[in-house]
Amino acid sequence: MKKTCVALAVASLLMTGCGSDDKEIVEVIKEVEVIKEVEVPPVAVTEVKNVILMIGDGMGPQQVGLLEEYARRAPNSTYSAKNGVTALSNFANQGVMGLSLNAPHGDNGKLVVDSACSATQLATGLAAGSEMIGLDDQGNIVETILEKAKKAGKATGLVSDTRITHATPAAFAAHQPHRSLEPAIAEELIESGNVDVLLSGGARVFLPSDIKIDAADRDVMSALGAPESVYKKSKRSDNRNLVVEAKEQFGYELAFDKAQLAATETTKLLGLFANSGMADGIAYSACKEANNCSQPSLKEMTKKALDVLSKDEDGFFLMIEGGQIDWAGHANDAGWMLHELLKFDEAVEAVYEWVKDRNDTLVVVTADHETGSFGFSYSRYNMPEATTLPGDGMQGRDYKPNFNFGDLSHLEMLYKQSGTFYNMLDMANADWNFDAATANDWMTAINNYSAYKVTLEEAEKVGERENNPYYDPDHSYQSADVTPKFDDFNEFYVYADEDHTAKIGRALARHQNVVWGTGTHTAAPVPVYAFGPEGVTKQFSTMQHHVDIGQKMMAALGL
Repeated sequence: MKKTCVALAVASLLMTGCGSDDKEIVEVIKEVEVIKEVEVPPVAVTEVKNVILMIGDGMGPQQVGLLEEYARRAPNSTYSAKNGVTALSNFANQGVMGLSLNAPHGDNGKLVVDSACSATQLATGLAAGSEMIGLDDQGNIVETILEKAKKAGKATGLVSDTRITHATPAAFAAHQPHRSLEPAIAEELIESGNVDVLLSGGARVFLPSDIKIDAADRDVMSALGAPESVYKKSKRSDNRNLVVEAKEQFGYELAFDKAQLAATETTKLLGLFANSGMADGIAYSACKEANNCSQPSLKEMTKKALDVLSKDEDGFFLMIEGGQIDWAGHANDAGWMLHELLKFDEAVEAVYEWVKDRNDTLVVVTADHETGSFGFSYSRYNMPEATTLPGDGMQGRDYKPNFNFGDLSHLEMLYKQSGTFYNMLDMANADWNFDAATANDWMTAINNYSAYKVTLEEAEKVGERENNPYYDPDHSYQSADVTPKFDDFNEFYVYADEDHTAKIGRALARHQNVVWGTGTHTAAPVPVYAFGPEGVTKQFSTMQHHVDIGQKMMAALGL
């Protein structure tokens, strides 16, 4: 923006005009003409009113690549009406991009991070230890960006499609030595008064322990408008009903389904839409197409949170998590992961539409870590046939690459998957008694949900089991006597029977041109998208660490 120094020039003219001859005045006028042309740069905006942090849990560069390839090049991409442009790309094109390391820092530093530590480092701008919630690396309680924003008079919110007490949302508003202490986390979220909007699943840790058998407790939840699917069981060891306490003692309005959420008019809102995690991305795609979703989508929760929080004239902090990208990565389930990325990008689009014409808001979109070591890869399976190309450079030779580099049809086939690998486990044996599941059970289950079809021989490998080489009777997962048998990377599949999903991933791998390296996380740097005033966003266009991102967001809010 151009600004002329007219005031300075006029002052100079007046000062010299008294007792000066015409020649001196002419010289001053000439100076004014020069000064008028001086361009004064605008003052950089270094603080904002609002910060929106979006976390694609498990969304490393590879996962972003899957989303972008599908959007741009799938034969029947759902982005065709948008010219293949994702909401993430809108932020990349109009904002800045960087990378962020995410491993645990500090005296207890490690190479690979879990969601609790990573989210804590984003939330506090300080080093944290593995599996801690809202503590520094020495175990001290430290204020999070959400708590500081609330103290500064701003509204605050947490949104997730997993559980509201799960590691990522919990790290912004609770302080616990371990992420598994979800009942205690639920108490903190409600009692602290620090979070105005809480939207997710996870009702099971808000409900009294005897909810399953006590008719009176069930009648209370029904009277509040909760469907039975939300209050079907509890993970508490006491008889506190935090849902009732949230309403009666702490002033929260309640919502338990999509219609109730849409109807709320409040500035303090608790939405619990599932007993545990919310609907997966494949189930969401199906109900969206049929127009019969009972749960709100991540996009709808995001829009409601923005509507509520933006009523505060002092601004707000909002964290939104697409948490099931990570769950699909742990399962080594590429089809499910694609649908989770699509669901997350819908929420990103809602934020983009809200913020695109504003200059008072910083949006940061990133991941806590990468999950699964996922990637498309070329192989020697299904080698290409020779074809003839018309180009004058072929010199009479056929076009015949040495390897199978993967057809674009895989993008469409992955999208067509009609159930997650967990649905396949349920179908193979409803009781998860996989010692009793036959190769035919596995083949039938996989081929029922997958657009790719496996043979009986491939399915037999899925059901292979062995005595647990890492058996530990006191460990939550390694107490299993028998676990799935892996011929590779055995040490990196840590979740006992759940890891039969990764065996399914291996059975489908050659058909999909997909490889997986682990059932846990990797140390890959993750993408960072930043949108907002240039004076705020330019600092994110670098290689950084999640501790740095936390500090930059706090500085942007003036905290």
